[in-house]
Amino acid sequence: MNAVFKPYEEKMQKSVHSLAKEYDTIRAGRANPAILDRVAVDYYGTPTPINQMAAVSVAEARILVIQPWDKSTLHSIEKAIQVSDIGINPTNDGNVIRIAFPQPTEERRRELVKDVHKYCEECKVAIRSIRRDGMDKFKVMKKNSEITEDDLKDYEKQMQDLTDRFCKEADKVAADKEKEILSI
Repeated sequence: MNAVFKPYEEKMQKSVHSLAKEYDTIRAGRANPAILDRVAVDYYGTPTPINQMAAVSVAEARILVIQPWDKSTLHSIEKAIQVSDIGINPTNDGNVIRIAFPQPTEERRRELVKDVHKYCEECKVAIRSIRRDGMDKFKVMKKNSEITEDDLKDYEKQMQDLTDRFCKEADKVAADKEKEILSI
């Protein structure tokens, strides 16, 4: 593929990667440390991610264990998890915090699948926006006589192929997450 397409390909790849990271934060019933990525603890006046303050591990399929390196932060971590949007109350035994993930109901699974589809569609909109930016640039190049009409048609076809490839990749990532959610 032509070097002209490299920045657009990288941007599209980042969109799909961002989608995959977004899916990691969806609470699908299994214990997943990535769910805590958005939770910040007030640590001496500085919002700090939990994984920088504690060891986070999966004890069982549905139990996440958080063991702070500084025991005095146990209560702060617990409080940050309670006020976060994960919707699970942690249990504190004085040494570690445990988060038990309940089995999602059928209705909750359907909601999660809707979210998966919504995020996938947002990713595909971003990919198509990148395509539009590329097409606009190619038209300017044609207008400035940097490329020929045939080159423009060829570039547009290659850009569309690139867009289709990344949209399919986003669909595959979404299908994998949907399968994970429905198999719980």
